[in-house]
Amino acid sequence: MTLLHSRFHKHFPVFFFLLFSTLLYAQKNKKVELIHANALTYDETAGGKVRHLTGDVKFRQDNIFLYCDSAFFYSETNAIDAFSNVRIVQGDSLNLYGDVLKYDGNRKQAEMFRNIRMNDGKITLTTDHISYDMKLNIASYSEGGKIIDGDNTLTSKTGYYYSSQKDFFFKKNVVLLNPDYKMTCDTLKYNGPSKVAYFLSPTFITSKEHLIYCENGWYDTEKGTSRFSKNAYLQSKEQKLKGDSILFDRISGNGKAFGNIEITDTIERIVIRGDYAEYFQKHDSAMVTGHTLFIQIFETDSMYLHADTLTASGDSAGTSEKKQKRIMAYHHVKIFKPDLQGKCDSLAYSAKDSSMEMYKAPILWSDKNQLTAEHISMELSRNRISKLLMLRSSFIISQEDSVHYNQVKGKKMTGHFENNKLHDMLVEGNGETIYYAKDNNNRFIGVNKAVCSDILILIHENKVNDISLLKKPEAAFHPMGELGKEDLFLKGFTWRGDERPGSREDIF
Repeated sequence: MTLLHSRFHKHFPVFFFLLFSTLLYAQKNKKVELIHANALTYDETAGGKVRHLTGDVKFRQDNIFLYCDSAFFYSETNAIDAFSNVRIVQGDSLNLYGDVLKYDGNRKQAEMFRNIRMNDGKITLTTDHISYDMKLNIASYSEGGKIIDGDNTLTSKTGYYYSSQKDFFFKKNVVLLNPDYKMTCDTLKYNGPSKVAYFLSPTFITSKEHLIYCENGWYDTEKGTSRFSKNAYLQSKEQKLKGDSILFDRISGNGKAFGNIEITDTIERIVIRGDYAEYFQKHDSAMVTGHTLFIQIFETDSMYLHADTLTASGDSAGTSEKKQKRIMAYHHVKIFKPDLQGKCDSLAYSAKDSSMEMYKAPILWSDKNQLTAEHISMELSRNRISKLLMLRSSFIISQEDSVHYNQVKGKKMTGHFENNKLHDMLVEGNGETIYYAKDNNNRFIGVNKAVCSDILILIHENKVNDISLLKKPEAAFHPMGELGKEDLFLKGFTWRGDERPGSREDIF
């Protein structure tokens, strides 16, 4: 008794492990159970080990039910070949239909052929060949399939369906059709309950309003909200929005973009760049901040503008075919164009007539001229400045050298340009001038000082060619050295050449 007990005790762990493994294996590989058939015969060629079942055939394995018109049941290998009106039911919602089925009960693997339809709740999958792992709840096809989920129809060459999470993975020639748009890509994940599509490869979404491209992101097909990233852009008929990441609401037409923003208006030849942008399609407007850059492309060069914040909106005066843009720049505005530079606190630019309004301490540099006033507006025509208007405390300074400066001062000034050079300037109200005269050898010979209500100045090759004192003039010519230093500068004189941007990089 003691020896027997000792031997049993010695081998008990091995015995228990084998027993547990056998029970676990039997549980995991529960035999397929025949529930019903109208007729049963044995296949004698197989030694009577194969049962041929016909008429309203029904099997069961765990929570899996299998129906068909006829079947071969291989009880020893726990396998079934089923034919005609084949249907598999798993759980409460999944139904798989087809013409032919090969089922391995030990591995719980189903392979269905021809006229296949799989329903899982509101989702329907159709294909001609599908493999379904009942243990892992994973279905796959590789010969083309179609998913219908409400308004969404998805097709692809290859697909996987994870029924537990109701996730689809599509590969090769993926197309998602919706009444409002079409989505094409190579790899796509789609979740049935949320109706969210996840982009895992280069993807195009086309609609009447937009073309969207990205290589990563997601799209809620029901709510119309989305996030696009990796070389993402959103293009309408007239504009293109790019960014490292774009949030977009298709229904409202509003979007946000983050990182390396670029908005291009192909009609107006305008480009806006920055770090963050908000886009409002219905109002044809956008707002950009962070390292902003506005570029107006002309025929021979471009104008570059930087500010803390840029806004762009459609000009209400524009037609429906051509809505000219109006650009607003706020705070720390700087401008660079090869023949024109400037700075101010805020600025308004209209692409309709290429007019620019500068506010709060504006200053412009054109060739050798520095122009300041409380308010400056100018018109550009054919890539060049055509007209300039300066209001209140207007001041023009032209540097001859580090000591001598030509100066014009008045309440209001109106200037006209020819070939990008200042051609004439009309001063209206409290006009004052200081201009240096030179001989034929370009040496200073004296200073012209004048005070006159209105003054007309004609300029040729950036030099004063004629000064006409129009109302109540007081003028005098002074030889060089006659006037003291303080008399060589008009009140309010400030030379700000060190603030002048020398390149497009300087505006930052």
